[in-house]
Amino acid sequence: MDAPVWTTQPPSALAPYACDPARSRGRRHAEPAAPTRNAFQRDRDRVIHSTAFRRLVYKTQVFLNHEGDLFRTRLTHSLEVAQLGRSIARALGLHEDLVEAIALAHDLGHTPFGHAGQDALNACLHEDDGPAAQEPRGPDEPHGGFEHNLQSLRVVDALEQRYPAFDGLNLCFETREGILKHCSRANAEWLEAREPNGVGARFLRGQSPSLEAQLANVADEIAYNAHDIDDGVRSGLLTLEQLEAVPLFDQFRREALAEFPRLQGRRLLYESIRRMLSAQVYDVIDATRAALRDAGVRTLDEVRASRPLLGFSAGMRQASAELKRFLLVNLYRHPQVLDTTARARQVVRDLYRAYCAQPTLLPPPRPDVNVSLRRRAADHIAGMTDRYAIREHERLTGQRLFGG
Repeated sequence: MDAPVWTTQPPSALAPYACDPARSRGRRHAEPAAPTRNAFQRDRDRVIHSTAFRRLVYKTQVFLNHEGDLFRTRLTHSLEVAQLGRSIARALGLHEDLVEAIALAHDLGHTPFGHAGQDALNACLHEDDGPAAQEPRGPDEPHGGFEHNLQSLRVVDALEQRYPAFDGLNLCFETREGILKHCSRANAEWLEAREPNGVGARFLRGQSPSLEAQLANVADEIAYNAHDIDDGVRSGLLTLEQLEAVPLFDQFRREALAEFPRLQGRRLLYESIRRMLSAQVYDVIDATRAALRDAGVRTLDEVRASRPLLGFSAGMRQASAELKRFLLVNLYRHPQVLDTTARARQVVRDLYRAYCAQPTLLPPPRPDVNVSLRRRAADHIAGMTDRYAIREHERLTGQRLFGG
């Protein structure tokens, strides 16, 4: 008699358009089912135990690790995305374990120093000078440039080395699909050639991913908008007075004060953010239910054939966009943040050029993988934590760009 498969969400709780692990499109390398976990729970657990996941604790969200112990990192951000995603998934009848697996894996390919590191590495890979630039692209690497969503897929498909029978984590199609939020046509064609009708196909066909994948993307946006407000105020770069100019935040600040007139400082900030998060979660649930009803969607195949159906209402989408513009101008482009990101870009550029000029500084190439020196350097840098990149840069260049 087969052992029962335990799950936190029985099939009867799933909507007909949800992903069901019993009907998964499977893994690239066949494996017997786990006796106590469904396929999506197994994916989540593999992500949690991966080396790349542990590194997220020392990778930048907005503020570098040495700037303070209480700022968000890529790890804490991913946990917040997973929590928000599970809450919304439960209300919509989507598969919570799949949403959690995607949320925890979505930033595995992010470079050190957040988007500054990604932008610098992308620019390096587009440089056309130096001997490394003349080396042809290997068949096992994507096309030029660097994009962290594709790198996250590379991590779970190839770069993690934990299992004897295959490279990567051998995750289900549905989890891998959710990790790959964006993809250029050239890279989608490269993926399709290696895996026909795989995770690159929807970008070529103009299709949508599963609702669970769409949800992980929206939960990512909700999470970073909220915690960047919190971290911005904690850092002293934003003030509650400034945030009064943001309608989405200020309406909940005023609500909190109406109920608790003596509330101030961090308690007022936390309560305003808590109410804002709740409102956005409820808005996504209501707007998505309406979109699914209007589209008449009943199956997962119909979800894939439709436009994206999971997201904010029009009013909340506009309010969220206003908040993002405020954060862009007042936080992400704050002179103190720009100074830090400029130094971070220099670290990445200098490391990349050092590795390309002296390949022996890199780990030995794997004999079974055919990638160029440039991609080897990019993979190595992308896997670094902030503090390791800073130490390695100082060791190789003698420059100390960041304090201890």
